[in-house]
Amino acid sequence: MPAAYRRSMDEGNGASAELRIVGAERPGGLELRTSGLAARGLPELRVTALPPYLGQGWARVLADVARRLAGAPFGPGTAPPDEVVLDHGVALGLVADADEPGVLAVRPPDGHEGSPEAWRRDVLVRLFPAASV
Repeated sequence: MPAAYRRSMDEGNGASAELRIVGAERPGGLELRTSGLAARGLPELRVTALPPYLGQGWARVLADVARRLAGAPFGPGTAPPDEVVLDHGVALGLVADADEPGVLAVRPPDGHEGSPEAWRRDVLVRLFPAASV
């Protein structure tokens, strides 16, 4: 996986802010996190315990969630959404990360049955069906 995945987020006035998705191998698996949302007053995003082979796809997922958060009507003093729905009805839960203030952990949505590992794979298969062929 590349050291960082970069995407430009349009701020609506012709200016853009850079969003980076950075990854690190941890004992429990790959950890991906955003860098750049806090500069806009938004919480950063983090997903942990990914198998390394899911890293590229999940970097794209985090970038899409970040883009949607950047366009959502919330800000200082307002709670971020508990859930974000991406294309194809793919829902992702967002919860304040207990280990890091100002960070939202991406997790299966409330009511999801099954393992988080299977959910992570399913998210990528549903969002990028051509990749599963």
